Amino acid sequence: AVVLDVVLRNSENLAVCQPDSCALISELSALRERMDSVVRVQDDLLDTAQQGVSSRETLELRKLNQEQGQELKTMRASMPSAAPRVAFSAALGDSVGPFDHDTTLKYQRILSNMGSGYNPATGSFTATVRGVYYFSYTMYNNNSGQPSSVVSMMMNSQRMVSTWDTEGDDSHDSATNAAVVQLEAGDSVYILLYANRMLYDDGYYYNTFSGFLLFPM
Repeated sequence: AVVLDVVLRNSENLAVCQPDSCALISELSALRERMDSVVRVQDDLLDTAQQGVSSRETLELRKLNQEQGQELKTMRASMPSAAPRVAFSAALGDSVGPFDHDTTLKYQRILSNMGSGYNPATGSFTATVRGVYYFSYTMYNNNSGQPSSVVSMMMNSQRMVSTWDTEGDDSHDSATNAAVVQLEAGDSVYILLYANRMLYDDGYYYNTFSGFLLFPM
């Protein structure tokens, strides 16, 4: 009950909570009310027993008290732990390419990085907890001449989704792709620019990479 009260008191200091956090807080509040109710019943049973009752009534009270105690243990065991908060969003900010080899894009403009899962030095997001995650990215092509932009979202060394622009006369094209994936702690997700391909970016930040934890497992 002490842990439950601490979580709820901390949550009451937040002006705004995320949907999953609000659901967690509501569930914790409901559990606290049920636990308080069980404690009150146990206190009433103890008071009644101290006032003196028959042997049969005493046995019934003891049985009820044991049942209430078991219910309390079950509720404590079912209390959800605080869900980890993992979310990031970053932008490129500068044109990149062409390179003579496939290159991980390093998004340097950090818009958010809760949980510190994204590393701008490597361009990779690394999962700290096992769970299901959502990722998305937007690619803006090379902005002039023949389009020459090919990008993939990678999980470790596995290609997940891609965007492609290598044909046509229009030079102001962008594309977005996304994926929901299950990650183990230590798995990495990053955006790969293929060899001899290019992206255009400037202070308007057309190229972005974002992700967040949907739920732990």
